[in-house]
Amino acid sequence: MKLPSPPQPAFRSALHHPRVATVIGRWLAVAIFVCFLTGLFSHFQQATPGWLHIPARPASLYRVTQGLHVLSGTMAIPLLLAKLWTVYPKLFEKPPWPPSRAALATLLERLSILVLVSALALELFIGFVNTLQWYPWPFPFKETHYALAWIIIGALLVHLAVKLPLIRAHWSRTAADRTPYAPLDEPPTANAPLTSRPADAPHPTDAPPADPPQPADAPPADEPEPAHARTSLPAEITGLSRRGLFRTVAGAGALVGIASVGQSVPAFGPIAVLAPRKPNVGPQSLPVNRTAHDAGVVPVGDDWRFTISGPQQLSWSLAELRSLPQSRSDLPIACVEGWSQGASWEGIRIRDLLQLAGAPDHSTVRVVSMEKGGFYATSELPPQFAADPLTLLALKLNGSDLDLDHGFPARIIAPNRPGVLQTKWVHRLEVLA
Repeated sequence: MKLPSPPQPAFRSALHHPRVATVIGRWLAVAIFVCFLTGLFSHFQQATPGWLHIPARPASLYRVTQGLHVLSGTMAIPLLLAKLWTVYPKLFEKPPWPPSRAALATLLERLSILVLVSALALELFIGFVNTLQWYPWPFPFKETHYALAWIIIGALLVHLAVKLPLIRAHWSRTAADRTPYAPLDEPPTANAPLTSRPADAPHPTDAPPADPPQPADAPPADEPEPAHARTSLPAEITGLSRRGLFRTVAGAGALVGIASVGQSVPAFGPIAVLAPRKPNVGPQSLPVNRTAHDAGVVPVGDDWRFTISGPQQLSWSLAELRSLPQSRSDLPIACVEGWSQGASWEGIRIRDLLQLAGAPDHSTVRVVSMEKGGFYATSELPPQFAADPLTLLALKLNGSDLDLDHGFPARIIAPNRPGVLQTKWVHRLEVLA
């Protein structure tokens, strides 16, 4: 059964005007590009290509970028819904016929919208579910999230190219935007406000002269303003003005942002009702993603040894590690799910351990955990991180021995690194080069 297309007068609200779609589209595009760029940084942190050098400083850079990544993605949800609501009348417009350049442009626009909206909706959904650490799908999250990001950017660029004339026409506010509706053809009802028409204005029923016929293959002109936008209903009838819509959408975006940003900004922690984790909640007042039970790690005995494999093979007991010169680093744990919190760590500098083992300068180090399987049972410290004085084999957190869930007896802590690479339950370092 084919659904009939609703008549265009049903969409005469000024809230469906191209100017409204352009303004909200700008906000959504900013959120998408911020989310994309910060997501690229996070992906390259975990899968660094050989040509890319990621610095160890600023120490809190990843905390900021990943917080922005999750924040912009969360705020994009109400922006996407508002953008779709603004432009959905276009879905009921019939494409031009017979085939022409205008028809091809319309088809390209519809395809770009289909790909963009589908990929963006899926990306935002799995990204939000990832913050909850819930994975009800069979495909790998990281690779899928990365691929969808490129699909979204490609579809967005195509969509912007097709709609560029309309975007340029409505980028800035014009005099028409200050008087967004014209007198209506229908006579006013008893409850409707009266509108006046200048004496010299043509009557709405006066038919304008017809445009001369154009050949089918003629290049399309700039997209005209829809007829329903030129006869938009006033806010007294629609119930909301354009400015009111902008304030509502901006307020919704700000609200979901404030309600979630507390997982990385402690000042907003008490009102972070959408944040799956809150500051200072967890063992030693620090949140935990993966517990020792989840990782299959049990408390170690007195026979536990830490080893480093390099030009020299060295081994220490926990008591012997504690007797080595200790350093302190104030660094955040910043996880890919968007939460982060600063903490004070104490332990031995990795570069000091490498010197004891006779490792050459600029060595890459493999970190091996006691974790049973998992994607991050091992990690690698590139030379710039291994040599940084803030990078520690940490034995203490906030002045006391590490809790088992935080990596007891030893873990890695380094500046500007994702939490998944701050390997816990470390028992061996291997010098690779």
